[in-house]
Amino acid sequence: MDRRARASQKRRRLTAAAARVLHEQGVERTTLADIAREAGVPVGNVYYYFKTKDELVRAALAEHQAHLDELTAALDELPAPRDRLKALVEAWTAQRETAARHGCPTGTLAVELDKRADGTLDAEAGAVVRRLLDWTAAQFRQWGLPAPDDHALTLVSAYQGMSLLANALRDPDIMTREGARLLRWLDSLEVSP
Repeated sequence: MDRRARASQKRRRLTAAAARVLHEQGVERTTLADIAREAGVPVGNVYYYFKTKDELVRAALAEHQAHLDELTAALDELPAPRDRLKALVEAWTAQRETAARHGCPTGTLAVELDKRADGTLDAEAGAVVRRLLDWTAAQFRQWGLPAPDDHALTLVSAYQGMSLLANALRDPDIMTREGARLLRWLDSLEVSP
């Protein structure tokens, strides 16, 4: 493997580690040393790739967006919008243990970044959430349901709410129960003639 490929691989490990550690510990409690340890690299290497913690936060947000894009691309392979939306809910529910420990990766980061004085990274976190809303609305639109943006807001809000409650109460069963309720809700929706 040449030097450029190794450097790219190291940056990728640091980015993935940043996304995990920031999700688990939050921005304020996370140090560059924490991320270096998680990535298995010397702390000095972090500074080579990322000059500030904000650059790492930005990289973590890009990681969350890439994960969302991978998920939605896989869901887009399913034949019908209802199937895609139900699979999305099932993917959320499958992450119930992580949600109970740390909440939604992007949602918790967005809330934390909103409380910072500089106010720049919170908009970037919001853009990732907006991407999920837009994809979800497109599914409801393809399905032919009226008010697709409202349905998307209902679904994504329910996810954020169940993630928050599962985390606050440390109860992954909340994700299971609310996920089942969302699946029943999706099954109950019909296109008007």
